[in-house]
Amino acid sequence: MRVVDLSTVTWRKSSYSNNDGGNCLEVADHLPLVPVRDSKNPTGPTLVFEADAWASFVTGVKGGRLAV
Repeated sequence: MRVVDLSTVTWRKSSYSNNDGGNCLEVADHLPLVPVRDSKNPTGPTLVFEADAWASFVTGVKGGRLAV
């Protein structure tokens, strides 16, 4: 398992999130890996993806090939 230090990253909320406290993701950009976390639980677990895998996932969601 690879340990990634996320203590200095800048998180941004998904552009699909709203302010009603619903399902929101935060990601940190401009890294070789893409960390993703639940915005309602910022100290909880973080999933970390290879940048290419994350880009494929986002493309699939935007193209309607994956249901969210």
